Amino acid sequence: MPGNAQPPATPAEITPLRVLVVEDDPAALSATVELLQLLGHWATGVKSAEVAKDRFIDGAFDVLLTDIGLPALSGYDLVASLPEGKHRTHVIFATGHARPAEQMPNTFWLQKPFSAGELEAVLAEAAGR
Repeated sequence: MPGNAQPPATPAEITPLRVLVVEDDPAALSATVELLQLLGHWATGVKSAEVAKDRFIDGAFDVLLTDIGLPALSGYDLVASLPEGKHRTHVIFATGHARPAEQMPNTFWLQKPFSAGELEAVLAEAAGR
């Protein structure tokens, strides 16, 4: 390769993402965390936005993957309540409903139910890979 050009990264060279998953359905939470781990990422799951707020530390996660329709505090409210720190955490909203016409800036969408390929694609897009 000319100069300092690097060959494209192969899947084995891609750095795993640290993902916080927020989902109130226990089966969906477990399946999503397991799928993320099978894809080579580090994932932790919580059942509510309130617990996610307690676990969220600036820089601890690369991606926040949250359901929108959570009880008490919605996924939108969760994202709006998080402090803006030096480390940018990418946000992916997962929903079984249609996307709203007006979306929050700098967020990504994943339609439920989703496949491993769809999850991997939106993670790559969110992380700028």
